Amino acid sequence: MEFKNVYILAIETSCDETAAAVIKNGNEIVSNVVASQIESHKRFGGVVPEIASRHHVEQITLVLEEAMQQAELTYKDLSAIAVTEGPGLVGALLIGVNAAKALAFAHGIPLIGVHHIAGHIYANQLITELKFPLLSLVVSGGHTELVYMEEHGSFEVIGETLDDAAGEAYDKVARTLNMPYPGGPHIDRLAHEGEPVLNLPRAWLEEGSYHFSFSGLKSAVINTLHNAKQKGEVIEAKDLAASFQQSVVEVLVEKTYRAANEYKVHQVLLAGGVAANKGLRTALTARFKEMPDTELVIPPLYLCTDNAAMIGAAGHMLFQKGRRGSMSMNANPGLELDNADCGPRS
Repeated sequence: MEFKNVYILAIETSCDETAAAVIKNGNEIVSNVVASQIESHKRFGGVVPEIASRHHVEQITLVLEEAMQQAELTYKDLSAIAVTEGPGLVGALLIGVNAAKALAFAHGIPLIGVHHIAGHIYANQLITELKFPLLSLVVSGGHTELVYMEEHGSFEVIGETLDDAAGEAYDKVARTLNMPYPGGPHIDRLAHEGEPVLNLPRAWLEEGSYHFSFSGLKSAVINTLHNAKQKGEVIEAKDLAASFQQSVVEVLVEKTYRAANEYKVHQVLLAGGVAANKGLRTALTARFKEMPDTELVIPPLYLCTDNAAMIGAAGHMLFQKGRRGSMSMNANPGLELDNADCGPRS
């Protein structure tokens, strides 16, 4: 019996990247196109939802055409169209969802709704085979979660942020230091130039908890700067960045290590935009050398930030499980990962 390749066209518009990709058999990138909006939002110090939506409208057709041209495929070659259903900015999500529905309807192709965080996790499938049970540390601008998976499509959130996500804390501290948006990469770069000489708090929460909290750390940074200014003292920005990053990374790494040990996982996956942080990547690599039986998987930088290839990888898994969407699909900005069931849906 001849094996038929499964090609999935994927669309991602949850925030400020308009992206489309074609994925072959769930683990091969055939094309991957991303139109970034960073320059448009930089002057505002963050993403402006209305501006993001307008840019998605302008770019979505061009990005889709380029993804299909690079893949050298026609719509008749596609097995399904996958799109980020949520979470994200509602206006931005709507552009991608409606584009996907229009294409699916026009060409008679199955439609699949994908959870954005599931996409980040499955970005790792594009570089290696997933081995269960596994644990994923998801760290992005809006999410900080530890997700345990016993099998494909099974997501159990065992820890999440109670307030600010790590990426939010990075951006807010960067603004305090008068750095441009997005602030995370600037803090990471500066941290490597300084020394962690400032005593900043670590929010471990109650014993055994895998939840996170970074609001107190953010406030401590702001208070440290204000107190120094009132006393006429100067704090080196590079030392503040190094101290802040050490505090964030230590909590992320240690909670991940403890959870991996408790749940006896075969793999630990890093996922999300903050997965590009060099300090976090280095610290995780060093810590998990002490757990040689557990494979640590860290995706390349281009698969850390928002992209459509990851949505295609997750979409392939859902396609294989019989997951199907319908023309009634809508943007779901509050979609919960635990509720991203993988059964058939009409």
